[in-house]
Amino acid sequence: MTSKPANHESARAEPADLAARAAKRHIVVVGGGIGGLIAARECVKVGMRVTLLEGSDAVGGAIRRAELDGVVVDAGAESYATRGGGVRALISELGLADRIVAPAAGGAWLAGIPGVGAAPLPVGGILGIPGNPFQEDVRRIIGWSGAWRAYLDRVRPPLTIGHNHSLGKLVASRMGTKVRDRLVAPVTTGVYSASPDDVDVDIAAPGLNAALTSVGSLSGAVQALREQSAARAAQAARAAQAPGAAVEGLDGGMMTLVEALVADIEKLGGVVRTDARVTQITKTAATWTVRADAKTGVETGDEPDAGDREDLELVADGVVIATSEAVARRLLERAVPALAETAAADAPEIEIVTLLLTAAALAGAPRGTGVLTVPGSHTAKALTHSSAKWDWVREAAGGRHLLRVSFGAQGEPAATAGLDDTAAARIALREASALLGVALPESALVAAHRARYVQSQPASIIGSGERREAARAAIRAVPGLAAAGAWLAGTGLAQVIPDARDEADRLRRSLLWD
Repeated sequence: MTSKPANHESARAEPADLAARAAKRHIVVVGGGIGGLIAARECVKVGMRVTLLEGSDAVGGAIRRAELDGVVVDAGAESYATRGGGVRALISELGLADRIVAPAAGGAWLAGIPGVGAAPLPVGGILGIPGNPFQEDVRRIIGWSGAWRAYLDRVRPPLTIGHNHSLGKLVASRMGTKVRDRLVAPVTTGVYSASPDDVDVDIAAPGLNAALTSVGSLSGAVQALREQSAARAAQAARAAQAPGAAVEGLDGGMMTLVEALVADIEKLGGVVRTDARVTQITKTAATWTVRADAKTGVETGDEPDAGDREDLELVADGVVIATSEAVARRLLERAVPALAETAAADAPEIEIVTLLLTAAALAGAPRGTGVLTVPGSHTAKALTHSSAKWDWVREAAGGRHLLRVSFGAQGEPAATAGLDDTAAARIALREASALLGVALPESALVAAHRARYVQSQPASIIGSGERREAARAAIRAVPGLAAAGAWLAGTGLAQVIPDARDEADRLRRSLLWD
């Protein structure tokens, strides 16, 4: 990060001088996902002129909403991880603290278990790794043979602990393939859209390898880490006088956060334009030129004229790229040629089909707040019973039920990808019936919505850290340029938001102090 210069003139700069410098700087942010919105807000709140350009007709990126027969719900990200406290702090800054909600109590289930069918997910594990393989809910899934194989972990020597980064290989070697395939794989596929063999244990479960070396067994390490985590959560909850939920959401949906960010940016003088697809970015000696194909915003009657467009050209002192990886690489091909020498990550296309149903069979949440699947057992990878998980969704549904069915994972395209919306809804309904173990006829379907998005590679995938750092180094080598978003920060708001803040801070410091 660029630091303040040592010369006394800059060091003694008065706030008024800094404000005057900031007012002369124009920042263009390309991409209106959460990373772009955070970067835009960080720049505009110090007085910089900011223009944000989003290529689609709405900002938010993976955060989006859908309306099904008058019920407005999240169609993309529905919650955020509470770790670090950064997301909650932002929500409080924006005056939305009273909208924070925790998911309802109630566990999830696992479907597709060979010889069993479905069962509640065991409690007391980490990423599906059990602390006690003989625990009844664990044994029900892996059987007696799996439990005894897992028990060998307790009597085996630590071997080369700390040298095997693959979560899947570590679990299989210590506790057997049944634990890996039936307990760990459903979690990593549902959370990271990835096989456990591709997940870096040191990133996904920090401290697990060290605890394993110290305790001598994987199950013992899980128990030790859970005890530490419970103590920290209790301490944090006491300090905040709030429950220590791992995830939280917003009453009314996560788009509430997006709308508050846009409102704040515009209140501070920033400009947010949607339907403005950036086509080219070029750099001269001291400035950037950003070209876009944009809707003019001229209205005819009550509706914008979709055919009224302009070739937009903006000159900027700095640029923040906050798009998907593929778009970022295309736009920066000339400005950052070194980026082409870095490896690009696989980014699976995920689809979420949301169903609004009138079905008495769903009353009482037959399989808790959601279902994960054993990879290969079902077409869908996961299901969320949203009206059972979130009280505000249940109230909005008015006695009906909301289900979210997810398709697609790393190396596995979404089964709904080539279908029209009607066929996709039919498959989602069929999968929901199978995963929940209840009959859901087509007559129960009131409305459906389908959302498609590219999921950036999670930070926990083996090798992703090196790829991200190489790409980031290439971008940071170019003055006046910053980049934000999940492809660089890792997936999830808890990672994207602080990363975007850091990148914006680096850029504005370089423009105001250098």
